[in-house]
Amino acid sequence: MPPPPRGFANPNLRRSSHISSLSSPFPHCFSFVSSPPPHRPLSPRAQTETTDADTPSRSRSRSRFLRAMAKRRKQCLVGAVVPRLLHLVVLLLALDLARRCRAASLSSSSSPDANAMSELARALSGVPSSWKTGSDPCDPEWDGVTCSAGRVSRINLASRGVSGTLPDSLNALTSLASLQLQRNRLSGPLPLLPDLASLQSLFLDGNAFDFLPNTFFAGLSALQEISLDDLPLAPWNLSEDLAAAVGLSELSASNASLSGTLPDFLGSLPNLNVLRLSYNQLTGPLPPSLAGSSVQQLLLNNQQSRDKLSGRIDVLSAMPQLTMVWLQSNSFTGPIPDLSNLTALESFNVRDNALTGVVPPSLTACPTLRNATLSNNLLQGPFPQFSSKSVTLDIDKGNQFCNSGDSPCDPRVTALLAVAEGFGYPAVLAKSWKGNDPCASWLGVICNAQKDIIVLNFGSQHFGGVISPAFANFTALRQLYLSNNGLTGSIPDSLTQLLQLQLLDVTNNSLSGKIPAFSRSVTLKLDGNTKLGSDSDPSGGSTSSPSSGMPGSASGSSDNSGGSKSSSAAMIAGIIVAVVVLVGCSVALFMHYRKKKQEKKFGRVPMGTPPNEPENVSIGVDGMNGNGGGLGMLYSQSSAGSTGSYMVEAQGMHISIQSLRRATNNFSEDYVLGRGGFGVVYKGDHNGTLIAVKRNQCDLMGKKGQEEFKAEIDVLKKVKHRNLVTLLGYCDDGQERLLVYEYMSGGTLGDHLFEWQSRNEPPLTWKQRLTIALDVARAIEYLHSLAQESFIHRDLKPSNILLDKDLRAKVSDFGLVKLADDNQKSMMTRLAGTFGYLAPEYATTGKVSTKVDVYAFGVILMELITGRKVLDESLPPEDSHLVALFRRGFSHEKNKFLNAMVDQILELDEEAHQSLAEVADLAWHCTAREPYQRPDMSHAVNRVAPLVEQWRPTNCAVEDDGDSSLNLTERLERWRHDNTDSTTESLGYAFK
Repeated sequence: MPPPPRGFANPNLRRSSHISSLSSPFPHCFSFVSSPPPHRPLSPRAQTETTDADTPSRSRSRSRFLRAMAKRRKQCLVGAVVPRLLHLVVLLLALDLARRCRAASLSSSSSPDANAMSELARALSGVPSSWKTGSDPCDPEWDGVTCSAGRVSRINLASRGVSGTLPDSLNALTSLASLQLQRNRLSGPLPLLPDLASLQSLFLDGNAFDFLPNTFFAGLSALQEISLDDLPLAPWNLSEDLAAAVGLSELSASNASLSGTLPDFLGSLPNLNVLRLSYNQLTGPLPPSLAGSSVQQLLLNNQQSRDKLSGRIDVLSAMPQLTMVWLQSNSFTGPIPDLSNLTALESFNVRDNALTGVVPPSLTACPTLRNATLSNNLLQGPFPQFSSKSVTLDIDKGNQFCNSGDSPCDPRVTALLAVAEGFGYPAVLAKSWKGNDPCASWLGVICNAQKDIIVLNFGSQHFGGVISPAFANFTALRQLYLSNNGLTGSIPDSLTQLLQLQLLDVTNNSLSGKIPAFSRSVTLKLDGNTKLGSDSDPSGGSTSSPSSGMPGSASGSSDNSGGSKSSSAAMIAGIIVAVVVLVGCSVALFMHYRKKKQEKKFGRVPMGTPPNEPENVSIGVDGMNGNGGGLGMLYSQSSAGSTGSYMVEAQGMHISIQSLRRATNNFSEDYVLGRGGFGVVYKGDHNGTLIAVKRNQCDLMGKKGQEEFKAEIDVLKKVKHRNLVTLLGYCDDGQERLLVYEYMSGGTLGDHLFEWQSRNEPPLTWKQRLTIALDVARAIEYLHSLAQESFIHRDLKPSNILLDKDLRAKVSDFGLVKLADDNQKSMMTRLAGTFGYLAPEYATTGKVSTKVDVYAFGVILMELITGRKVLDESLPPEDSHLVALFRRGFSHEKNKFLNAMVDQILELDEEAHQSLAEVADLAWHCTAREPYQRPDMSHAVNRVAPLVEQWRPTNCAVEDDGDSSLNLTERLERWRHDNTDSTTESLGYAFK
């Protein structure tokens, strides 16, 4: 066969190659092209003949063939691809359906947790990135989430910076056992969680939640740990719902606005180990149900309510598991109980209460004790000696211990404390019974010249308890008054051993039992004791009742046998009685004459009646010498006709008007130191010692000025401290009312702060200002919590702070503001004090507490820092009030504000800057608007004292320079000896 013509390719081969390339994805559709259909071969001649003639025909055939093949290819593609595409679509739909079914299956098994967690994630900000809404929190587990069996069992987002409000859907997490959201920025109200019956741990402390529903604990019966510390909640109470959480081991809600009383159910929680409810507003007593509980840590300190926690703490003796007891800064009273059952006690803090009695040996001998803090109570007896030397102690401040170390207490003190123990150690006795000498004006105790206790008068004191057998220790006792109390039990037989006893008055109590057999010389007053035996021993003392006649009369008839012997005895007895009556009348007339003579010389001095006597009592004075020294015997005669003797402090501080005229050159104008709203202050010279004499203007006093003057003298005699100006004496003569004080040569703090340039004196350094601040703080601390009674100065300001030559400060003008009548212009207001230093609640409502002095102290600190007066009208109105300006600036940019406000005259190094910032912070807290937000003065002392470099206290915190048995010359000599650093220089100021 000849080769094909040039330019003509074999059509079969071309078609085969082309179709093969097209059909490669679907080779089965074009398999025919590899074997073309057979045809009859042409002869060579025919081929030659037809080649040229058939060329157009061949071209047409080829075109038809190609069209046919394209159509066939299209049909093949449709027939092959469409089924495959349909199959693929069906497969994808099946997979999607399976996925949806699986998701639906998962959703149906954990939808409560998933939905609740999604809502929680949406409600909070700052949650971990794995917290994606719509996803399963357990597959995989979200960050901070723990699951068990596909359920959320624990959420821990502590300290993650999370904010927002907890949604109500949290209640759907019914398998939740632990919720730890502490130390975040969560706010709003807490949701109710009644369905979380599995919740064991709840930690929400350190957030900003503002409301806790009353039924918050309902349904949370599995709780074991609760922490709600440091939450600014609205006031709330511990509801009874919490009693169902019998597995509760720790309840902590300090500084959480918890109010009300401690519920009884706390003692019924068998597993409660930690009860921490400090810094709240709780009131009332410790529940008795705590006895026998498993509590190990009892922290109820620093309640902020006005009344605080109160009552006795006897229940502690029945809490053997205790290791830590913090009850400080409350109002607990009564003695510290026997703690011998507390074998694991490590820390015991009852500071700043009103506890009385003797520190029990069970505390001092506790082998496990590490810390004991007992300061600022009314504890008495010997100074406690702890067996372990490793115990950290704070017990020597503000108590009434009768000794300071190894020296023993006076046996009379020990016996009196045993008597007080029978009464339950009343606070009124603890406040009065100070020191180691019961004859030194102790309440209810009267001594003779030999220092023997001859009268004990505890009548009408509302004492409870029993009559102690320790009364038998007072062998010289003549009269014992116990009437009008709530005493129970019996009259001790030991009282019959008091051979000098003349009167026993126990009327109007609840005594019972047999009446002991007293001597016939003893008058018994027993009325008002319905359960007390009515019959006494025939040889016993006489009883006095409304039907028994005169006191001392014997009951029963006499036997006439014996004839003249009986008559003779009766005659002798009558003569003796007549002589005694005659002598008694003579003594009474002499005493009356002497009293009148003293009144004529010194002026009558009204004295307060004993607390248990009626008001209609006449009082006389005996035993005063010409100088007004010594102790006198007061006698009182009540309207009922009974007599009793009372030893009280005589007027040894009384100074004659002639002496003061000589000392002041007849009150010369040249001796004037200053003038005030109530009078003039003079400088005086008494035998070479300078004194300050305040001469009150009687026309500024109201009709009760005399009584108030006497009352203030009594108060000023009780407050003796190195940082209080000493009252040396007084004069009450006709229209003259004068007070004599120690002389202070350094002037006032106001002079040195605000007038130093005009006085040509150097300004106070920061060290001097700190020392002055500490002196003032200690003075006010003493008045508030360390004196015999709690006093409020009410007019603390720079002009009432006097300085000596060494610039050591003493507070003056205590209590005298009450002398003025309300209608006098000098008062400017019914309130005592000075505007600018008045606490807000005092200025607006008249309510006064120790916190008004704290406020004034804070103002003085601001003045010490800035050198500015509290009220400065020369400044723009918005800057004229120092307190408002200081608090506003200090609250925002402390450092910048202090740099701008500090007194520019001060030269401050880095250490001084730090101490100044500390004092500024204290001033800010002291001037808080609400009283409960201010610290007490003990806290202020503790803040300032470490800042004073090389501060040295004097030998004793309380100076006893007020012995009233000394005349003025003797008192000045003692005062001059005890105050060798005090000045006798010229120029000084007092009580402006």
